[in-house]
Amino acid sequence: MMPSKEGVKVQKRTDEELIFSFQQGSVEAYNEIVSRYKDRLTNFVYRYVGNYDECDDIVQDTFVKVYVSKHLYKEIAKFSTWIYTIAINLAKTKLAKQQKYKTFSISDVYDDENKDFDIRDEAFTPDIDANDKYLNMHIQKALNSINENYRELIILRDIEDYSYEEIVEMTGLPMGTVKSRINRGREKLQELLKDIYKEG
Repeated sequence: MMPSKEGVKVQKRTDEELIFSFQQGSVEAYNEIVSRYKDRLTNFVYRYVGNYDECDDIVQDTFVKVYVSKHLYKEIAKFSTWIYTIAINLAKTKLAKQQKYKTFSISDVYDDENKDFDIRDEAFTPDIDANDKYLNMHIQKALNSINENYRELIILRDIEDYSYEEIVEMTGLPMGTVKSRINRGREKLQELLKDIYKEG
């Protein structure tokens, strides 16, 4: 990184500026993109496929695709939307071969379809007690039984906190379809988890 002039603060480049710089041949810009997105993509992909080894491969493949397809990025889309779309497509391809998903812990189930779920990621918590494991087992079973189309959108909206507009860009689906699938997915989770939460 170039040292800043005395008394002048160097402004952090945007993602879009980095990819444009990389398109002009700057490997330094590519390395900065990897640095910014490695952890974020790892967290997202792991939630999607539930397997660390598969996750690692997908994230690596994502950055390889960014490297070789850098010329395909256009300013009409946010860079984050573009790179997540690449990761999603690679993850979906992997899931077509291996149906393994990680456990989510849903802290509450809402009756209002317009409310978002609050989903806590328990993957990196070492001290999950027996009751949590019991709940997670049933939550995992519920998520596995939901159509992948619903699962994908719920992850993007309720875990990654992307807006409906951004999800439309990523998936290419109409807004009405996105909202409908998210609501249906939530309804299915509510129904499948209703008895479990009554027990709790």
